[in-house]
Amino acid sequence: MVHTNNGDYMYFLNYFFVSSILGFLFESFFYITFNWEGNSGYLFGPWTPVYGIGSVIIIFIYNFLNKKIKNKLVKFITFFLSISIILSIIEFIGGTLIENIFHEVFWDYSNHLLNIGKYVSIEMGLVWGIISTLFIYLIK
Repeated sequence: MVHTNNGDYMYFLNYFFVSSILGFLFESFFYITFNWEGNSGYLFGPWTPVYGIGSVIIIFIYNFLNKKIKNKLVKFITFFLSISIILSIIEFIGGTLIENIFHEVFWDYSNHLLNIGKYVSIEMGLVWGIISTLFIYLIK
């Protein structure tokens, strides 16, 4: 069993809430800038928890790879590829759950050149990889 203290929980809880709010603002910026129609979620208030979940997963993956891989280039490439795939899986699960529970589709990548169904596309996976890499290497 891994020992953690309350500070560890607060660290990740803070990242969850701050990223949920920043994700909402990030998404809202794109809705306004590109005049997109859409909804950031069913929750009240300016936050989207999937961004918080994603940021915590990003930190866990980075910390894990940081301990296991010493070569910076290999770590960078492994992080980028693994987080692109993991966040695409989360996007697929989230889209499927929203459609099955609420009978709505919040996003649809069917018009993307490299889509894998309506909830995943390689283009968006790469976008999530780039954003995650910027998050880790520039912001965190």
